[in-house]
Amino acid sequence: MRRLLNLANLNIKLIPHSLRHIHTSLLAEAGVGLEQIMEHLGHKYENTTRSVYLHVTKSMKKEASIKFEKLMDDLL
Repeated sequence: MRRLLNLANLNIKLIPHSLRHIHTSLLAEAGVGLEQIMEHLGHKYENTTRSVYLHVTKSMKKEASIKFEKLMDDLL
């Protein structure tokens, strides 16, 4: 795994399970719905997916800021 991480220029401290978390966050960033993500991961409970696997990415934070800015502009 370390060799593959080096080839991909990724942090060599990543473990296979880390990639599951990254994959889940990228699905959310791509706009995939929670139900589809839960099905993909094999989760029965929404709370497991939300609290353990969904992490807010930089792009998601930026998108939230842009949406808020647009909302405020529209109010004026």
